[in-house]
Amino acid sequence: MNRFIIRWAINAVALYAAIRLVPGIDPQATGWGAILGLALIFGLVNALISPILKLLTCPLILLTLGLFTLFINTFIFYLAGQIGTWFGIGFQVSGFGAAFLGGLVTSVVSIFLTLIFKDEMKSQSKRRKNTG
Repeated sequence: MNRFIIRWAINAVALYAAIRLVPGIDPQATGWGAILGLALIFGLVNALISPILKLLTCPLILLTLGLFTLFINTFIFYLAGQIGTWFGIGFQVSGFGAAFLGGLVTSVVSIFLTLIFKDEMKSQSKRRKNTG
């Protein structure tokens, strides 16, 4: 459960950074509650739809040496924002460039924070293996 909360917080900070840094992303709500709700939606979309897209576009990912995953991240970022608008916590993206940069910022911040909190996430799984 601790790993889920850390991953959720990492997604929230990454989305907050993308919304604040990238011009052309207009959030519906700016509070941390909205960001946490959007991070939950982003995590679910990323966990459910991203593997399917990567499986379906595997030849294209191999052909572009992995660069096509940037376009998948762009679509996931855009889709999470659109789904969030149904709940009043999403964001509107003004174009492909803003969605691309938003997905890129979200990915870079998420990778950076995951490296920082790697030990906390790993120690939780080790404790679970030792007790059960």
